[in-house]
Amino acid sequence: MRSELSRLVGAEHVLEAPPGSPYNRDATGRRGVVGRADAVVLPGSAEEVAAVVAWCYANDVPIVPRGGGTGLTGGAVAIEGGVVCSLERLRRVRELEPALWRMLPEAGVSTRHVQRLARENGLFFAPDPGAAEQSQIGGNVATNAGGPHALKYGVTGAWVAGLEAVLAPGELVQLGGWARKDVAGYDLKSLLIGSEGTLGVITAVMLRLLPAPEAAMPLVVFLRTREEGVSAIEQVFAAGARPSVLDFLDGATLEIVAGGYPGEASQGEAGGAGGVPHEAGFALIVEVDGTLAEARAGRDALVELFAEVAVAIHEPADVEALWRWRDGINGVVTARRGMKVSQDVVFPLERLLEGLEGFERIAQDHDLRSCAWGHGGEGNVHATVLVDPAREEELEAAEAVGEGLFALVVELGGSVAGEHGIGWCKRGLLALQWEPRAVEAHEQIKRVFDPKDLLNPGKKLARYPAPSPARPN
Repeated sequence: MRSELSRLVGAEHVLEAPPGSPYNRDATGRRGVVGRADAVVLPGSAEEVAAVVAWCYANDVPIVPRGGGTGLTGGAVAIEGGVVCSLERLRRVRELEPALWRMLPEAGVSTRHVQRLARENGLFFAPDPGAAEQSQIGGNVATNAGGPHALKYGVTGAWVAGLEAVLAPGELVQLGGWARKDVAGYDLKSLLIGSEGTLGVITAVMLRLLPAPEAAMPLVVFLRTREEGVSAIEQVFAAGARPSVLDFLDGATLEIVAGGYPGEASQGEAGGAGGVPHEAGFALIVEVDGTLAEARAGRDALVELFAEVAVAIHEPADVEALWRWRDGINGVVTARRGMKVSQDVVFPLERLLEGLEGFERIAQDHDLRSCAWGHGGEGNVHATVLVDPAREEELEAAEAVGEGLFALVVELGGSVAGEHGIGWCKRGLLALQWEPRAVEAHEQIKRVFDPKDLLNPGKKLARYPAPSPARPN
């Protein structure tokens, strides 16, 4: 296998993948989510990607596309063996047209570089999933990644005008394009967005950008209780406000991360750790943007809206420090007991309070400490339990909590995945959420694009698969 792949991409770009290889895992950190790749291939061009896919398809070898390895559901892990196709060498920005508000990066360009290039040219790319320095634009599109600013500006797919991708059995095609209106056929581009490499391998992305807002002004709003916090989220919409960010931290999360909070208590205010008020049991991070006048007006309106119910309202002096603190929640929470198990779920906004209360009860029933944070304006919750990785009974309890949570999500009319995808860890859960005919249509689409089931097999499955015979070596 390696010698044949070497003829396609060069011997130096075909790697072994021993058990400890970073290419055999991603950021999931769950039991059993470890790959056993037979080889790792690093193509240097879209044409080389097509050649690799064609060889795999001709030889019945599974192929697992991989971006930055920052996924949280095992979506880029070669659980069933085969070839990991890492897009990390596809790092060119083929086109940048500031006057036309657009960019065409290859799949391996980092999210941060896309954001930086846009900003340097007076433009704006809003999607901001975590680990922006490591995550790659191809992977963001393949998972339809989100982030705090998705509330106003949409998830990654909302910014995609077209894709270059390799489809089975190894053909390079363009789907969509720069035309601003195009209803000529089925929206095949959108099928690949969020498909997690199960329908094709994305090699380049046509991104629409926007002029950068003149100003962005965040507020941190501290409230006493979860009920007050969720009510405050609803009041933002009822008031007709349109913030760019409306994130939340529940009381348990706030207690864990308070020590790193970069704000300072206001004059006369009783501040706790890091300036977090002692009475705070819930926090909102709210940002408004636009022209300077629009941002100021939006900020003033929110301050007035929250004034009567909030324990305190902080306007951070160091905005970058605020976002570093927000981005660092994952790591700080993980460190509390050595491991966490998080589920990315979505509740309808009007059922968010029920969802948070229900999740806490489920965790308590399994004797696990829980916390939750996320994108409150979208009902998107990172529901988390803290575990000791050395205690098998806690790991098993965490899995049971997840099962209970997914049942609750479906009962309340939500979604089992908001921005992290389905991958390996959530395979089969769509069958809980969707009607049988929808599940069947999902499976039919997979068969049309990938009749041999070689593109990232076992991922994004709508229903839990029956055991299948081993693939030939």
